[in-house]
Amino acid sequence: MTERVAPTGLDGALPLLACPHCSLGLRREGGVVGCPSGHRFDVARQGYLSLLGAGARTDTGDSADMVAARVSFLGAGHYRRIAEALADRVDAGPVLEIGAGTGYYISRVLDRLGGPNAVGLALDASRYAARRAASAHPRLGSVVADAWSRLPIGSGLITTVLSVFAPRDPAEIVRVLAPGGRVVAITPEPDHLIEIRAALGMLTVDAGKPERLAQAFSFSLRPLEHVGLRFELELTPTDIEALARMGPSARHVSPDRLRVAVAGLDEMTAVTVAVSISVLQA
Repeated sequence: MTERVAPTGLDGALPLLACPHCSLGLRREGGVVGCPSGHRFDVARQGYLSLLGAGARTDTGDSADMVAARVSFLGAGHYRRIAEALADRVDAGPVLEIGAGTGYYISRVLDRLGGPNAVGLALDASRYAARRAASAHPRLGSVVADAWSRLPIGSGLITTVLSVFAPRDPAEIVRVLAPGGRVVAITPEPDHLIEIRAALGMLTVDAGKPERLAQAFSFSLRPLEHVGLRFELELTPTDIEALARMGPSARHVSPDRLRVAVAGLDEMTAVTVAVSISVLQA
């Protein structure tokens, strides 16, 4: 018997999606996606779909420059060990990543999965990120959506939710999660990137993020695992500039200040990566 394979791209993720206005299911006809109530959404020529409901915000999404920096830094493989740690903890789809950015992490997860449910859905508030995610993996659908609004996803359909350095609404994640489903989250530790944070004016990291994560989901999910991942990177000034430009600190540090700070760095700088991996289960 021939094994069924997962459908591709946005079409593969479409059965997971729901109208942001009425929560009914969606169907695609050519370049338009619609619901039985008559709401219609155009598929962008780059392959992503925008599903923003009333009151949804996109002003917190990454800018074009932040996305370009993310492509450069992640594409160089600096955070590959984080992606592998995620993939080690995902054994079933469908997989949703909220705040997916360019689709780097969820693509590595999908590389490991097989079978008809090995489909992924990348949600992000940035259309620039969504464009990249739309072509990041053949079994990944890309959608522009607000993480703090009702997610445009049917209830109880997602087996694994990924959250990597990203905002999350526990109530909405629990709603879309299937019985027995899992949340796999990556959160930074206080000494993450400690060697360059002060010099570049990057935001500090509060202690206790994994504990607050578990507490936020305690009404419905139980902790399965909480482990640390630490390693050291040798980064060039170009790498460090991309790292600073791709994260939330980019909104607080002027490009001129960043260039001056980077110009004062050594040819190579040892930088600590320190994150926590948390697995929670419904």
